[in-house]
Formats: sequence, C-alpha cells, structure tokens
Amino acid sequence: MRVISGFLKGRNIKGNKIKGTRPTMDKVKESLFAIIQNSVKDAICLDLFAGSGSLGIEAISNGASHVYFVDNSKTPYEIIKNNIKSLNIEDKTDVFLSDYMKALYHFKRNNIKFDLIFIDPPYKENPISDILTFIDENNLLHDMGQVICEFSTADLAPEYGDLHMIKERQYGDKTIKIYINKK
Repeated sequence: MRVISGFLKGRNIKGNKIKGTRPTMDKVKESLFAIIQNSVKDAICLDLFAGSGSLGIEAISNGASHVYFVDNSKTPYEIIKNNIKSLNIEDKTDVFLSDYMKALYHFKRNNIKFDLIFIDPPYKENPISDILTFIDENNLLHDMGQVICEFSTADLAPEYGDLHMIKERQYGDKTIKIYINKK
C-alpha cells in the first residue's frame, strides 16, 4: 500500500494485511481524493475505523492540518503509530485506541469539530447510520464539512438532519457516499 498523492506520494504504508480490515484500493482512494481535493487543505480530519491509517495519511499528504485516527484493535493502532512515525508526521496526528462511540463522545466532550470525517467500518458491521445521526445531533462537523462513508451493504438515507448526501460512487462491491453539513 502507498500514498497516492500529495507531498508523501509514493511512500509506503504498512498494514494492507491486517486481519479484519480491508484497505481502500488505490483507485478508489485516488477517485475519492479527486472529489474532495478542494476540502482537504488545512482541514481537521477524523479517520474513524482507521485500520492502517491510509485515508488519514492521504489527507495529511494533501494538506490537512491535523488528523485524529481511531481504531479499537491493538494491531491497527500500532501500525498507524508506526506509519505516522516512519512518515515523520507525528505533529499532525492524534491516535486513539478506542471504540468508535467512546471516541465520538470524547470529541463531543472536548468540543472537537471536524472538516472531514472518514467512516470506513468493517463490512460485517454497519453502524454508519447511527454515526451520521450522532455527528449531526452533536454538532461534530463544521459548517460545510463533509463525511465520507465507504461500505458494501448499507441502507443510508439521503439526509441525516443537516447532513445531506451530495455524491455517490460505486466501485465494484464498494460504495462511497459523501454528506455535507448544510446548517
């Protein structure tokens, strides 16, 4: 696995064989970042269900100012920490070994808001609707901030409060839906 664009382009990222994860394919990542490219610079991002940290690292490579990585498994957590260290981007990151809901409550309690949130849960789980509702109800997204959801099977509504779906793309068995906060 590698960084596909930005100042870290071509650098390797470990973690493409972490049990229970399925890394975002390069072509999907490339297409996704082409869609959101104007929203990444100086963004504060959340990479929920981070796995190897690939999406958050790509965001940093494309100019994000800070990324919070969350994963509830020790192996991905350690891999994310190692990837961040090897890329020398520690000053732009915080890494949490935590359940996603505990992390979301932490961000709420500490009034941390995001410009971009990546939600890419394991395919056997499908908490995306609940997460989108929580993000909306707890004001975790800046005005005009975006939530990028990647999944294989989910029945997502076109709106969750002030979150409105603006894009949908299909890549084989993967679907990407992007919601924007229109307060």
